[in-house]
Amino acid sequence: MGVKKKMVERVRDLMDQPEQIRNIGIVAHIDHGKTTLTDNLLAGAGMISKELAGTQLFMDSDEEEQERGITIDAANVSMVHEFEGEEYLINLIDTPGHVDFGGDVTRAMRAVDGAVVVVDAVEGAMPQTETVLRQALKENVTPVLFVNKVDRLINELQVDSETMQIKLGKVIDNVNKLIKGMSEEKYKEWRLDAANGTVAFGSALYNWAISVTYMKKSGIGFNEVFQYCKDNDMKALAEKCPLHEVLNDMIIKHLPNPLVSQKRRVPVIWHGDADSEIGKQMAACDPDGDVALMVTKITRDPHAGEIATGRLFSGTLQRGQELYVSGSAKTDRIQQVGVFMGPERVDVEKIPAGNIAAVTGLKSAIVGSTATSLRDMYPFEMITHASEPVVTVAVEAKHMRDLPKLIEVLRQVSKEDPTLQVKIDEETGEHLLAGMGELHLEVIGHRIERDKGVEITASEPIVVYRETVTGRAGPVEGKSPNRHNRFYIEVEPLELSVVDLIKSGEITMRMDKIERRDKLLGAGMDKDEAKGITAISESNILIDMTKGVQYLRETMELIIEGFVEATTAGPMSREPCQGIKLRLVDVKLHEDAVHRGPAQVIPAVRQAIQAGILMADVTLLEPFQKVFIQVPQDHMGGAISEIQGRRGAILNMTQEGDVTDIESKAPVSGLFGFAGDLRSATEGRALWSTEFAGFESLPKNLLPDVVKQIRTRKGLKPGIPKPSDFVSQ
Repeated sequence: MGVKKKMVERVRDLMDQPEQIRNIGIVAHIDHGKTTLTDNLLAGAGMISKELAGTQLFMDSDEEEQERGITIDAANVSMVHEFEGEEYLINLIDTPGHVDFGGDVTRAMRAVDGAVVVVDAVEGAMPQTETVLRQALKENVTPVLFVNKVDRLINELQVDSETMQIKLGKVIDNVNKLIKGMSEEKYKEWRLDAANGTVAFGSALYNWAISVTYMKKSGIGFNEVFQYCKDNDMKALAEKCPLHEVLNDMIIKHLPNPLVSQKRRVPVIWHGDADSEIGKQMAACDPDGDVALMVTKITRDPHAGEIATGRLFSGTLQRGQELYVSGSAKTDRIQQVGVFMGPERVDVEKIPAGNIAAVTGLKSAIVGSTATSLRDMYPFEMITHASEPVVTVAVEAKHMRDLPKLIEVLRQVSKEDPTLQVKIDEETGEHLLAGMGELHLEVIGHRIERDKGVEITASEPIVVYRETVTGRAGPVEGKSPNRHNRFYIEVEPLELSVVDLIKSGEITMRMDKIERRDKLLGAGMDKDEAKGITAISESNILIDMTKGVQYLRETMELIIEGFVEATTAGPMSREPCQGIKLRLVDVKLHEDAVHRGPAQVIPAVRQAIQAGILMADVTLLEPFQKVFIQVPQDHMGGAISEIQGRRGAILNMTQEGDVTDIESKAPVSGLFGFAGDLRSATEGRALWSTEFAGFESLPKNLLPDVVKQIRTRKGLKPGIPKPSDFVSQ
């Protein structure tokens, strides 16, 4: 306990010296050694014993994480390191590598200024390496590279000293190629180069590392490392080149402190007025300014309630402060302010700008909220996730008495994890959880039972389809039940370039009108249409093309509501719609407000849209995943036939030694139970990973069956509905 107490005091002393602070995230593909690497840094700071570093996995504090041997939640720790006679405060976030928990990485990137990208020397840069790099670049986070598991190159692949250096050079080139492909201009500034010290090599499990700059200090180069590994004397190597010193050397010299970083990052993540008071305070990381806190994570503590963790860009947080949370009108009072030390939260009196803070008492905060002392501060940009929920399970409480508790628990769970979508289906009474993959939903299910004490039964995983149109239709007339109001709507597919802009969060209804119009014109949209956008729902848009209709302005709210209802559950199978452009071309309204209320307008608009979608060659889109398989050559046939038997397609194959890398894609519906089948087809010798690859049209011959299945499951009439079911012709 003494060590921890002393640590807290040292952390407290350094908090208000932003030039001594580094906020960093550790990111990588699954099993490349992030948590093991974090252990070394903790041991270097004296927070865990050096003997256990690398095997203790201190940051994986959850039972589930220990059982599965993977990180599930991003974990924060604040620690103090000495470097060249000065003390530095390092706020570190250890992130998960599994693709199902990629949302945690995106959120962590919002809180940090620099990222240590870990790559396995044997496997090289993998799909998830690319995804996490892209997230870092998008948030303007500076990367450095750590090449891990160098001992495996020497002892398992039996390479000689020269081949080892060539192979390590290849890894660096590959990562650089990824950065260059994502952004040419960033590449000039962020190119990773062993010679200038932005790359280190080592083994996190055996606690040693080297970098070109540290070689000069220790006199140990690649040849010596090779010898030590060959003689299996890595303990001596770890004493001469301790990993934490080499890594700190790199982090402190090459990753920016909050003063430097916020000038660069604030314009990317906050689109308010840069010359306003708060804009200047955030760029300057001003502890005496107004509070601006970006919430990046919400966890529950059985005693303290909800804990909101986030990055403080300006101001100072202290107990008893009243803060406004974006989207709610009243203030919340802060009860405790603290920092995380792995699984434990330690209270401090106050936290100044530039730090990662954990506060309790912000009841209305959700992930992505802006908490501020100003009443009308422009909020931070939304956090956009790299992939979408593609798998759903239906959950029910085992015992009827748990039902009210289950609803409360689901609300909490969706607050803690924004990549999870919770829907309560009114008609069937099901609670639907939509997540990133089978593992994601399995873990959430376990947690509901273990932490919240509610026993549940979950259905088999179901795939989430999307409805879209391939042709045009309209104008379709929608009449209100009292026949006094008529709406004329045209339906057509939305340009793919615009769909991508909406999905990546570059186009929202919150943007400035003119800025939005210019972006849409750039994406190839018609000028009048770009000007008339009135609403966006999922990735569908409603455009007002009417001229001079009386009473339209006050009815618009209701029209938008009808549009949202029709696009969240499409007409064909009540699945969400995607990529549909709806143009409102004419409206006839009753002059008396009583006769054009919600009960008249919403159904009329909804039915016109639903009928229009059915007339415009409606079809289903199914989610696809890219599947990467590494398999020895003699088992290649088994792996390929597994993919092809699931309607998959092989995209690319490369050979390295006797290992074949297969890159393929397959529909998510075909990938359930893939792990077990692949294992038996290749005698357990294949390594594989997946990542989300967007949606593609369902083959025409499968459409009727799939629609019938979905409709039967939802308790609807089995056949595909006709337009006449919605509007009278």
